[in-house]
Amino acid sequence: MKYLLRLSVILLFLVTGSLEASAQATEVCYNPNLVKDTSKKSINAMAVGVVSGDSIRIAYHSPAVRKRVIWGGLVPYDEVWVTGAHDATTIEIGKTMIIAGKELAPGKYALFTIPGKKEWMVIINRHWQQHLASEYDQKDDAVRLKVRPKKNGHTERLQYFITGTTRNAGKIAMAWEQIIIEFPFSINN
Repeated sequence: MKYLLRLSVILLFLVTGSLEASAQATEVCYNPNLVKDTSKKSINAMAVGVVSGDSIRIAYHSPAVRKRVIWGGLVPYDEVWVTGAHDATTIEIGKTMIIAGKELAPGKYALFTIPGKKEWMVIINRHWQQHLASEYDQKDDAVRLKVRPKKNGHTERLQYFITGTTRNAGKIAMAWEQIIIEFPFSINN
């Protein structure tokens, strides 16, 4: 009887511990810059916007500046970057989206960039399930567009924003350190 009681207590601790671990692993932050920043790790984050009745979700890992040189340092210029940390940043859309005159069918895509000193390339890639940019292949690009980075107030943790500008259009922006990039999109009804 004591053996069964001990075994039950051990199983209870194991189940509780694994549930806690899985709850921590799936925690998502919608504004990583409002969280008391005690983590040295990149925070699992998400930006969500609704434009033309369509929910648009960007899932990413949000690294911190932590007094590091970001542009041309941690993030090299002129190389494909996951525009976050760890796995490729993903964008998921429920309706046809138009970016730079090209239609994106509903689905999930990877969002990459190639940062430059004066100009960035934003890339929407069909192969969304990638770690870093090691599996990136340009032949899978659905959209490529050039944007100019703008000066911005200090943003400690990388953050995405999705905003509606009209009933059927909006902007996607990414801010980190003292840079912000943004590009417009529209939703095809």
